[in-house]
Amino acid sequence: MGAGIGPILADAPHRRAETAWPACVCARVGYNHRMAKRVLVAMSGGVDSSVAALLVQRAGHEVVGCTLNLWSYENRVEPHNECCSLEVLAVCRQLGVDHHLLDCGRDFKAAVVDPFVEDYLSGLTPSPCGHCNRLVRFPLLLEAMERLGCDALATGHHARIAPVDGRLRLLRGVDPFKDQAYFLYGLAPDDLARIQFPVGGMLKDEVWKIASAHGLVSARKPESQDLCFLPRGDYRAFLKANARRAIEPGEVVDTDGNVLGRHEGLPFYTVGQRRGLPVSRSARTYVVGLDAAANRLVVGDEDALYAEGLVADGVHWLGPAPAPGAPVEVKVRYRGATLPARWAPAGGGRIEVRFERPQRAVTPGQLAVLFSGDVLLGGGVIRAALGRVRATPVAAAG
Repeated sequence: MGAGIGPILADAPHRRAETAWPACVCARVGYNHRMAKRVLVAMSGGVDSSVAALLVQRAGHEVVGCTLNLWSYENRVEPHNECCSLEVLAVCRQLGVDHHLLDCGRDFKAAVVDPFVEDYLSGLTPSPCGHCNRLVRFPLLLEAMERLGCDALATGHHARIAPVDGRLRLLRGVDPFKDQAYFLYGLAPDDLARIQFPVGGMLKDEVWKIASAHGLVSARKPESQDLCFLPRGDYRAFLKANARRAIEPGEVVDTDGNVLGRHEGLPFYTVGQRRGLPVSRSARTYVVGLDAAANRLVVGDEDALYAEGLVADGVHWLGPAPAPGAPVEVKVRYRGATLPARWAPAGGGRIEVRFERPQRAVTPGQLAVLFSGDVLLGGGVIRAALGRVRATPVAAAG
């Protein structure tokens, strides 16, 4: 993505005033320095990336701040933009570090936003953060790291990198409620030696305390859960405005094919959904499948949600793949638990994962990420659930 990094829009250093800083409360954070001397820190203006920059600086390294401008939308209000706030400039001034703003909107739209819309139109429920990290954020940041003469890249992700059996591996973050390793499955193994996650060995409460103790502006900023290109989280309005083809209504059917009603458009529903369904049944009713080829929404009882396994494609391993049939743990949604399972190759770059026990609402389009304890093994995109109603896209299950 050499030419896609975009121009450096702002690169003037911002110097902080001389102030008496309180004693650093972050002496032991499980942060691997890896002998870096000049470190590019990806900064969003949020508390995690701000504290990451502080920790790198307090470890004795030169910090260069960098913000990716991924998306601009109408009526965007600063300083509370969802992911790339100009508030980051205030943090850089506090730390006395240079700051660079990289315009990457074109890359982001082509690699993340357009596929996000197309996946929904195809009956999938996509996971754009995972795709952004794999296709845009880390490739462009690592390129910027090299162009700016830095030795390493640090980000505020809650994950860890540590040697396991003589090889650097990606591990879950210490805080189980903030762990973001799931979204980092697409990192290149060879890049792990150049990446640092300074807050990955900390609980989120510790991060907030450090930010507050050092008076960082980001300690006052509320944490956003929205996607950076979806202000207020209204994905339905976004799809209507950005779909390249019409979103058509269609039939709602049960698992036997009986027509029960009409839906407003498949992109407005997802597997496991119960509220807002355009049907009336005596039993609790859930979305159990989306048949994009026939534009049909498939609903049923909760029992129909359970699957024995899944098929995933686009599989990426962060180290040697475990032996086929080996026990692993799989995570099928970001907020979900890891599930005991076994895996096997399914041909064509796909894998088949079989759960130890049937699992609820396995959703095509989401990520299936495999772990062994804390070590992230690899992952891919769910294309089909096994052992329940065959949902979109049927062809992917082969």
